[in-house]
Amino acid sequence: MIAAARKMPVVTLMGPRQSGKTTLVRGVFGSTHQYVSLERPDVRARALEDPLSFLGRLSEGAILDEVQRAPDLLSYIQGVVDEDDRPGRFILTGSHNLLLMESVSQTLAGRTALLYLLPLSIHELAGREPPDLESLDAAPGRVEAAFDFGRWEIVWKGLYPRIHDQSLDPNHWYPDYFRTYVERDLRSVLRVADLTAFERFVQLVAARTGQELNYTSLASDAGISQPTAKSWLTALEVSFLVAILPPFYKSYRKRLRKNGKIHFLDTGLACYLLGIRDPETLARHPLRGHLFESFVASELTKNFWNRRREPRLYHWRDATGHEIDLIIDLGDRQVPVEVKSGETIASDFIAGLEWWTSLAGNENESGVLVYGGLEADFRRKVAVRPWFLG
Repeated sequence: MIAAARKMPVVTLMGPRQSGKTTLVRGVFGSTHQYVSLERPDVRARALEDPLSFLGRLSEGAILDEVQRAPDLLSYIQGVVDEDDRPGRFILTGSHNLLLMESVSQTLAGRTALLYLLPLSIHELAGREPPDLESLDAAPGRVEAAFDFGRWEIVWKGLYPRIHDQSLDPNHWYPDYFRTYVERDLRSVLRVADLTAFERFVQLVAARTGQELNYTSLASDAGISQPTAKSWLTALEVSFLVAILPPFYKSYRKRLRKNGKIHFLDTGLACYLLGIRDPETLARHPLRGHLFESFVASELTKNFWNRRREPRLYHWRDATGHEIDLIIDLGDRQVPVEVKSGETIASDFIAGLEWWTSLAGNENESGVLVYGGLEADFRRKVAVRPWFLG
């Protein structure tokens, strides 16, 4: 972020509510930039009534928090930085990517660095270095000691900073989060008239995490049209609640399935929506494998974004049922990743990876198995990684 502010006049930090955006920007720029929250109605009114005067009082640099509350202000920021393009003048944050991205793309293209902040990764939570994606499929070295928490505990709790920083009960925190963020923010943008239908829709999406997306089935189960289902799902996606991984299109075999695969980016929120009240229930839940896969997909997504790299994650499945859970595209090669929640490595865990790497035309010779255990290994060109990717 500091490096971006040294080069660009505007830095825009986006991510879901409560992911730590305000804490981060105030910690980095609080001593040099005036902080302004556009969540406050009085501040927002001044910004919209007289934007030039408002920005004129912030000429030495400012943090504009939740700027999506005043999207028209971005056009005036464009004019201000065109006249004086000193690096790092404005630091913007936004959790309403629905409006923000459109406004940024139209008014601040070429003037802003776009950064993303999801909730904590498990390595950030534990104060450790994240894994190197370039060597994820290499033979593992020494594995660090396990974390102080188990996999089902962290998958159930999720990784929103406030839960861990203040030792909050997820059963109390997530209902409030869902009401204030999903119901208020997204509903206001989408102008959802039937709140009950929207709530049911989000719960149905949670029940499909880690699975191939079928708009027809989703719309039917939610009792809405397919266009409405697509609109609502897009809202969840660009608001950083879910990610839809596209299929990997390089055709190693014909008749590939071309549906995307959906993942909640915080499994704690998904568990709340599914009514899972504790880690013990999660460990027995029929969707535990899908939730664990979404947890791994989320950790990989954070790894990309935290390095200022666009996440290049895919999935692969053909019409006969052969499937690779995740494919990491590193540009010069692809790394297939199989995810299994079991603590013991079964003989068939790496069978899919071996089958995929043996396809004609596939130059990839190695793969990664992420499983629910704690040990690392290297079996038949497959790097076996513990659940925390160590």
